[in-house]
Amino acid sequence: MNDDEPPNPSPPRAILKFGGEVVADALALARVLDEVRALVADGWSFVIVHGGGPQSNAHAAALGLEVRKVAGRRVTDRATLEVAKQVLAGSVNVDVVAAARARGVRAVGIAGVSVLTATRRPAEVVDGQEVDWGFVGEVSEVDTELLEVLWAGGRVPVLAPLAADSDGQAYNINADTVASALAAAVRADHLFLMTAAGGVLENIVDPASRIPALTPSEARAAIADGVIVGGMIPKVADALDQLEHGIGVVHILGTGSLRAAASEPGSVGTAITSEGLR
Repeated sequence: MNDDEPPNPSPPRAILKFGGEVVADALALARVLDEVRALVADGWSFVIVHGGGPQSNAHAAALGLEVRKVAGRRVTDRATLEVAKQVLAGSVNVDVVAAARARGVRAVGIAGVSVLTATRRPAEVVDGQEVDWGFVGEVSEVDTELLEVLWAGGRVPVLAPLAADSDGQAYNINADTVASALAAAVRADHLFLMTAAGGVLENIVDPASRIPALTPSEARAAIADGVIVGGMIPKVADALDQLEHGIGVVHILGTGSLRAAASEPGSVGTAITSEGLR
């Protein structure tokens, strides 16, 4: 190589998270996986993190279990943890991997316990009441070695959002939290968080009120002012906590638009960066 030539840039690294609603919609899932396949063909390295809320709710209902959420986050007792293990690391992970392979993505399904160490999420006061989250974890460590090995082999890890502590106790973890922690650990260029809203909206009932870009301070103000509400709060809050650890851009977007978001952040969905978009 000529000494005057710049070194070849490292292939982009990306973490993609989508929920159980996407998994349940075969056409939406196919669109997303086609986008992943195209970017991998261009040299990108991906980890897919999936949720499974609707599937977990349905399984819990079939067992006569109550589903409880506080501020958009699921409370997990011992019985609900067993549901999460069966659904997330079982049926949903299998369905995503099977769909990915059918679309030409060389996917490998793994449970998060293979790469994630967690601690129990402490009780906290929410809206004036103390909430014990039960067997909900917070990611304390990410072992990236397995991910690097799979990437080197041209594979796409598909990860179920479960972790365990040093004593072997398993925990259910919000999939957005897991995706953000992974993105920080591998210093991802892009963190894609998919949502039915298609981005952060100034008016939750008006899709035309999409906010193209936010800085962290603007995003925190939007949470404080009630612009970002419900399940969007933990999605944005987790991403903000990790931005300082080297994530390039956090994209909150709908399905089927990864390449557009990557090539022009803010053109679809909402892009959050440490310094904002210029």
